[in-house]
Amino acid sequence: MVALTTFARSFFSAQRIQRCFRGFLQPLCLGGAVGFLLFSSAVSAQEPLRLMVFGDSLTHGYGLSAGEPFPDQLEVALQARDQKVTVINSGNSGDTTASGRSRLEWALADKPHAVIVELGANDGLRGLEPSQTYENLDAIVARFKQEGIPVLLAGMLAPRNLGQEYVDEFDSVYPRLAEKHDVALYPFFLEGVALNRDLNQADGTHPNKEGVAVIVSKILPHVEELLVKARQTEMRHGG
Repeated sequence: MVALTTFARSFFSAQRIQRCFRGFLQPLCLGGAVGFLLFSSAVSAQEPLRLMVFGDSLTHGYGLSAGEPFPDQLEVALQARDQKVTVINSGNSGDTTASGRSRLEWALADKPHAVIVELGANDGLRGLEPSQTYENLDAIVARFKQEGIPVLLAGMLAPRNLGQEYVDEFDSVYPRLAEKHDVALYPFFLEGVALNRDLNQADGTHPNKEGVAVIVSKILPHVEELLVKARQTEMRHGG
């Protein structure tokens, strides 16, 4: 009788332990599965982003050596700040906004997650109609947005010897576009570098290595904000 009672108590205790274990294990497994999915999403969200700089010779790196152009220095600066990003140099020396627009579909084949649009300097140097610059940049920004790609629009200023009317119309192109498309605006790509002999090459137009470094340091916070938007976009679309 004592042995039976001891067995019954042992059996009863074992059943309770088993039930308790199942009750503990099931939510633990469920929680682990949810945690794994969240972790996987977080890992996916931290996969390297492809940031494209779509521009002219200021992007391409006219007169500069390997590692010195704006996209190269920008990538180094971003990675030094623990940003997982690859910067694509989609610059073409001599491009106007019209020629940039004509190669836009080729650029999209690189499937960027975010883009800096840096075009218009050659339009201004050639005195092209600001209305044409507006129309071309409007189409470029709209196309990137159609693909769901966050845009940072890098502004340009007209040469001051073209007359006040031209200057006013050209300079207004970038703020108007940024407002129309609700995209971020960096008002002047050459801020702190233009007309500074120490920061430009002999032609007085294209930044040297040190000039590019100044551009990178000034635009960097705006680029990091752009990358935040890009990661948010990627997470909404499931990575």
